[in-house]
Amino acid sequence: MGMCFAASEKQLYSPGQASEAWQLFLLLAVTLPLVSCTLIYYWSWDKWTRHPLAQTLALYALPQSGWQAVASSINTEFRRIDKFATGAPGARVIVTDTWVMKVTTYRVRVAQQQDVHLTVTESRQHDLSPDSNLPVQLLTIRVASTSPAMQPFDIRLNSAEYGELCEKLHAPIRSAANVVIRQSLGDLFLETFASLVEVNPAYSVPSNQELEACIGCMQTRASVKLVKTCQEPAVGECQQCYCRPMWCLTCMGKWFASRQDPQRPDTWLASRVPCPTCRARFCILDVCCIR
Repeated sequence: MGMCFAASEKQLYSPGQASEAWQLFLLLAVTLPLVSCTLIYYWSWDKWTRHPLAQTLALYALPQSGWQAVASSINTEFRRIDKFATGAPGARVIVTDTWVMKVTTYRVRVAQQQDVHLTVTESRQHDLSPDSNLPVQLLTIRVASTSPAMQPFDIRLNSAEYGELCEKLHAPIRSAANVVIRQSLGDLFLETFASLVEVNPAYSVPSNQELEACIGCMQTRASVKLVKTCQEPAVGECQQCYCRPMWCLTCMGKWFASRQDPQRPDTWLASRVPCPTCRARFCILDVCCIR
């Protein structure tokens, strides 16, 4: 309609007098919206049960329920803060307690954890990461369902997030024979951090003090206490922390690593960081396991 006024000399307001090219253009301009509206109308029948995503979710519905119950379960788990989510906006990978999902621009792939087998099929090493100047390894994981109605699909993620993904999954991830998964610098540091803390003097909790859940992950009980043992109380840069035990060993290690310079990993073990609660400075020698 706009071209009828913009190019009035072509007589587009009378399709019979327009050229064949413009007639074809008009036909496509009318046909495509009609086909799209017809398809949407077909999908909307019977409360959208004909939609491809609804048909996928219906495969996991109980006999007495429909795809809406499955969608409600996914929505509930997606709102939880403990889900695993990674990837670019056009190819998100989301893992909840029950579901493994891949959300792309035009499609949503869904699989139930108890029905899938995950296999690392490929790994690619890149010299530079888009987020940092460090090398990065990208893994391709095939998600295959035991149900023949579900087609397998691939998800991709950074190898630095592989450990977090494994913690969220109920079943182990298999690896192809030619795939080598390299640990991230953070994972290597956490292993070293835990081994060094284990040889530090232990801290005995008073009998009248009850250990609470770690305020970092809320999954396990607090397992470490900051006690200055590297030097005498009034000597050095480290300070005495008077906070009660509130952190587990893993979360304390992650906090210690988060305060480091990623460009200087050689200084991590010898550095000092503030207590996450009271800001008293401490080193690795001051982290004591609770006995």
